[in-house]
Order: sequence, then structure tokens, then C-alpha cells
Amino acid sequence: MVQELLCIKNTMTTAELAFEAKNIRKMILKLISQTNSSHVGSCFSIADILTVLYKNILEISAPDDPNRDIFILSKGHAAVALYAALASRGFISAELLETYARDGAKLAGHVIKDSAPGIEATAGSLGHGLSMLAGFALANKLNNRKFYCLLGDGECNEGSVWEAASFCGHFKLNNVTAIIDCNKQQGLGHTAGIMDMRNMAERWRAFGWEAIEVDGHNYDELQKVFTYSHSRRDSAKPLAIIASTIKGKGVSWMEDNLAWHYKSPTAEQLQSAIIEIDSN
Repeated sequence: MVQELLCIKNTMTTAELAFEAKNIRKMILKLISQTNSSHVGSCFSIADILTVLYKNILEISAPDDPNRDIFILSKGHAAVALYAALASRGFISAELLETYARDGAKLAGHVIKDSAPGIEATAGSLGHGLSMLAGFALANKLNNRKFYCLLGDGECNEGSVWEAASFCGHFKLNNVTAIIDCNKQQGLGHTAGIMDMRNMAERWRAFGWEAIEVDGHNYDELQKVFTYSHSRRDSAKPLAIIASTIKGKGVSWMEDNLAWHYKSPTAEQLQSAIIEIDSN
């Protein structure tokens, strides 16, 4: 399916996107390490998705542009990934980024609306991002703005996700794209063992959505599907992108390791991880 989708000229090439994603992962590591915070694995699984969105897809001339596209990170515990992507785009300064998780800092462990340029909604209590986005999208149904929400597969255990999915399907919100980060893990284990969501695409289709499955670490596939999502003005359905990812992607000893939902890298682990990221 992905190879058949419309493709437009990239702003960045695949090699350039890969380089930017490496930098984003290194920013994530450094911020989490220096503050002894957590969620490296959750951040790494979405780093490539955010890189493609913020470098090649989202139409945001400035964070306060009234005609900008809207992105909401519903899995708000992956806040550091969004901060790094916004810094890479030039919306968050290096000085503000360095305040992350410090006493009195605006940048917290979960995203807070208006804490920094480009943060559109508060998230962290899972299952609410798509509902907020649905309201934005319905209010803007008659213009060309696009609305993106990134959710976790574990987050889709929440009933509120499916209430919002039903709402978007009923109102035929073709300006909405939900991206499901299917890294197959959540806070206490593998999603298949906690609540089996492996038939994710069929679930979204049942709620009146178009659903496309992609490799969430393949820049060409992501570019094609996001380009398609941005051009589907004649569709009568919202779009769900089911992105198959690996928790901790980018550092071999973090990949698919639930411990990195919680752990903070030591100084030695930080250096080891950066060396591996740079060598790949």
C-alpha cells in the first residue's frame, strides 16, 4: 500500500532525515541522563516519526501562525522527544531546552500546553489527545489545516480513544490523522499480554477510518504516508497510520527492553549509547 501512495518532493532526503533523527536521539539521551528522568524507550520509538513530520510535512511557519497545522502528542510521557524535535525545527531555544526538568522549569516530564512554542496541548493522563484534536479539527473543517495526533498502542486501551475515534468517523474528519506508535510495550509489559491490540488497523477501520500500516522507522515509508495524509482532501474518512516501531530503537541494548521505560542512563551508558548512535 505505502509504495502506491502519492509522493512529493522532499524537503530533506532520507540521509538527511536519518542524520536529524540521530541528533534528536542524542538530545533525548542527554536531557534524560542529566536530569535522572525516564522514558528513553518511549521517546526513541517515535523519534523517526517526529523527524519526518517536523522536517518535511507539518506546515508551520511559526508556532503562533493562526493557519498552522496542529500536532498533539497524546502519549505525553514521551515529552522529551517532542522537545527535541521542536528544538531541531528551531522553535525551542537551546537555553530553554537545557532547563528541562529543573526546579521551576517550564519543560516538564509530560507536555504542558504553552510551556514552550509548539506545545499545543497538555498530555500525560493517557487517552485524551485525540478528543482534543477532534474538536480542533471539526472547528476547522472548512479550511486546509491538518491535524495530527500521536498515540501509543498501550494508550489505545483507554476507552476515551475509541469515543474520539467514533466522533471523527461520524463527522468524516478527513483533516485528522492519528498515528499509533505500535512499539508493542506499555508500562507494565507487552501490550499483547495486557490487552491484545494486534488487530489495530481493523479496529480503526471499524470506526469509519482509513487505516494504513507502515514501518515507523523507515523514512521513505513515513514520507509517503504522511504526504498522502496531507493531500487527501477528497476523502470522507479520517486516517489512522499504524506505525510498527521498536521501543528504544537506535541503541541495541535498549531496544525492546521494558526497563528503559523507567531507567535513566548513567554517564557511562550515555557515552556508550551516543557512540552506537553515531556509528549506525
